[in-house]
Amino acid sequence: MIPEPIQHYLQQQHVPFLRHWHPRAVTAQELAQALHVTGYRVAKSVIVTAGQQAWICLIPASETLDLEKVREALGTQAARLATEDEFADRFPGCELGAEPPFGHLYGLPVLMDEGLGVAEDLLLRAGSHEEALEVSVEDFIDLESPRLASITLERMGRHTVHHDMHP
Repeated sequence: MIPEPIQHYLQQQHVPFLRHWHPRAVTAQELAQALHVTGYRVAKSVIVTAGQQAWICLIPASETLDLEKVREALGTQAARLATEDEFADRFPGCELGAEPPFGHLYGLPVLMDEGLGVAEDLLLRAGSHEEALEVSVEDFIDLESPRLASITLERMGRHTVHHDMHP
């Protein structure tokens, strides 16, 4: 069940959303499978500490966060994954591992991978391992004003142009 504060926050901000019930899915890739969508459409929250500030990093479920790119995007000396003990109390009513990306609601800034901006809609964790929220990318950006940057690891074959070497 999506916690009431999240639902109220979206309603108060006039952000339309759809709720999607699904079998229990702990990882973001499991969520994508449960909803029968590509992992590029599911956005996962990764909580990091950069300098003395905690951040919500939002990336595609199919990708891996690149902490060096996070550090560069935020202009800090260091960035690391936050421990569960460091952030568990920041998201009251939410299941651990299902942290929502609504930084304004939880007092945390959001850093969003620019690759998510090409999607029309995002499927998001919203405090539950058994229900997800769907919001438009445009509405999410308007709501949260995230900092946008490329913050995922480069994978072989992605962003690579292949040229035919034969005449």
